[in-house]
Amino acid sequence: MDLPSPLKGVRVLELAGLAPAPFAGLILSDHGAKVLRIDRPNQPSTDQLCRGKKAIELDLKSQEGRLKFLDLVRLADVLIDPYRPCVLEKMDLGPQSLLDLNSRLVVARLTGFQRTGKYKDMAGHDINYIAISGSLSLFGTPGSPPRHPANILGDFAGGGAMCALGIILALYQRTTTGKGQIVESDMVSGSAYLSLFPRLALNTPLWNGPRGTNVLDGGAPFYRSYETRDGKGALEPQFYKHFVHGLGLSWDNIPDRGRKSNWSALHRIFAERISQKTLAEWETVFHGTDACVTPVLELKDLPVADKPFIMSASRTANQRFKGVLSVVDYGEGISWWLRGNSRL
Repeated sequence: MDLPSPLKGVRVLELAGLAPAPFAGLILSDHGAKVLRIDRPNQPSTDQLCRGKKAIELDLKSQEGRLKFLDLVRLADVLIDPYRPCVLEKMDLGPQSLLDLNSRLVVARLTGFQRTGKYKDMAGHDINYIAISGSLSLFGTPGSPPRHPANILGDFAGGGAMCALGIILALYQRTTTGKGQIVESDMVSGSAYLSLFPRLALNTPLWNGPRGTNVLDGGAPFYRSYETRDGKGALEPQFYKHFVHGLGLSWDNIPDRGRKSNWSALHRIFAERISQKTLAEWETVFHGTDACVTPVLELKDLPVADKPFIMSASRTANQRFKGVLSVVDYGEGISWWLRGNSRL
């Protein structure tokens, strides 16, 4: 039986911003929420995370734009605020005044640095946020500076995704309290939370060495990437045996992986053997096995999705779409947003 989208009827106002906040809105939109983006006049958005959303232009500094915005707030379930600290307050649109207007509203505020502390007034990027959280220190090779893992961990995982989680938790709590609340999220705290496991493992054999020398950070020869003959780029014992067998190596003639001092030798053995075949040849060898070997795909090589990633037990008709990107629709934005009622 197809179930309704979990956020069907939830009305979201998303103040136009950079990637993290639009990603939070995208998660909500993909799961049934109606997301109306509020754009600044004459400032076309370059946001690509607009699937399923609609947009209107409002000048929040003008009296007319402010009044229209407040009318929308009265009917909204969620407001996503991507601005730096105190921007809304300077326009007399602070979160508490909005909650006074609509007590069921969830005001989600997403910043880079934490809203308090010595960095609160500074500009920053993903790399700065994950540097402060300690997450950046986990990536890289021994003896080299940390290597930035694209802008996924701070902007999208620690920022947008954690903000969306906070919104969903607040909506769930509203079902029992009847009240909205302010959700404070920032990319420093979010990425630090996502890095909790290695932090807790610092004093265990799993993660007690320098960057790039541990089991799960590329130090282990059986948990890393290798280059194949065409230049394209197993942890548990039972899987490791399949890996060794697939490489055509003898279990009795390779160093014991349980001794960390053997890892450099194992790495050289594996790298030399893997470089002898092409990526396609190794895919043929390991496909369908439990060796935990997969190709490292480039973004350009990924198949075009015909549906969003939906965290749901079943797919429903209104969760299907074509393409991975869409152009936001400015037509009938408010009337579309107002149709239907929230179940939360």
